[in-house]
Amino acid sequence: MQQTIQKREMLNYINVFRGLAILLIVVGHTMQMGNPDSWINNIAFEIFTGGTALFIFISGFLFQHLSDRYEYKTYLKKKWTNVILPYIITALPGIILCFTMPIAYGNPFDGLNPLAQIGIFLTTGRVQNVPTWYIPMICIFFLLADIFLILEKKKILYKFLPLLFLITLLIPRMTLEPENVLGLSYSAKYLEYIKYVLNGFVHFASMYILGMYFSAYKDKITVCYNKRWLLISLMLLTSAIDIYLLHNFGISNGTISKIFLTLIVLGYLKHYDEPIKNCKWFNCSMDMIAKYSFSIFFVHWYIFFAFNQLFNTPKVLPVNSPEEFSAAIFIATTRFIAVTGISLGILVGLKKLLVKFQVQNTRSIIGV
Repeated sequence: MQQTIQKREMLNYINVFRGLAILLIVVGHTMQMGNPDSWINNIAFEIFTGGTALFIFISGFLFQHLSDRYEYKTYLKKKWTNVILPYIITALPGIILCFTMPIAYGNPFDGLNPLAQIGIFLTTGRVQNVPTWYIPMICIFFLLADIFLILEKKKILYKFLPLLFLITLLIPRMTLEPENVLGLSYSAKYLEYIKYVLNGFVHFASMYILGMYFSAYKDKITVCYNKRWLLISLMLLTSAIDIYLLHNFGISNGTISKIFLTLIVLGYLKHYDEPIKNCKWFNCSMDMIAKYSFSIFFVHWYIFFAFNQLFNTPKVLPVNSPEEFSAAIFIATTRFIAVTGISLGILVGLKKLLVKFQVQNTRSIIGV
């Protein structure tokens, strides 16, 4: 009985990790800079992007951590209520933008039957709200939950990790923007977006199972801290290799360095868990961000788009001179703070409004 209680307790270091992961995702969208194929662009891409890997690791960790109360049908019902429903509801602003501003917002399916477009949007997630391609992808993990736990009980699952890491290395993430599918038929475009989701599942399966592994063997997290300098060296080395390959050959796989970053952050947060708890302002701030992390994930792209439209700012800030570099740093930092702060402010306000109207489960509407 004691083991069950311990397994279901809130882990503060994972809660802080969740807050940091969503901040890294927002950073990845708001702080891109540099001209295409420039060193600045490639370095910024390597440093700021890739937060999805950390988010998926946490998903796997929490799935295993809470698996003591797992029942497949109940699990899927909860995922429908707490993940898919808020995904559909928060997709509405993006769907409206796809219909009213198809060129500016980047809707490659403009002209197709509206109902067909909505079906495409919701099953791919990439068009109406770019980051939410994650939801169709993570749904595959949800559906495979039974298989994961059966393989874990048979002590087989984690033996697949070396193979899964090899797959992550050999199958990098696809690049998919509206301009990549110009000239294709609607069905061919849809197929590309479905391939993007499936590619994400195959590429990130290692991170999900790795999260499960460290949840099942929490004592191994100490090893991450003890070997931190080795992990830091490997992260810097793989980052440097990725930047070089991206700059010279257009090949990129930033997830490799993010694997090491994940282990480094996990090790540090677990090791300094008590000092972090005692630092009230930081711990409370991260708890607040973690609590709203999924909601921030759902809405921040809209604020990012609005910021760019309002200030006529490109997604990737150009850098042609030292002066432009300074300006890009200032704009990117301002944009990150604005997008994060406004997203959080809107969500806090919406939650209070829904509670005021006596909505019982606000999580099923806005994700929190």
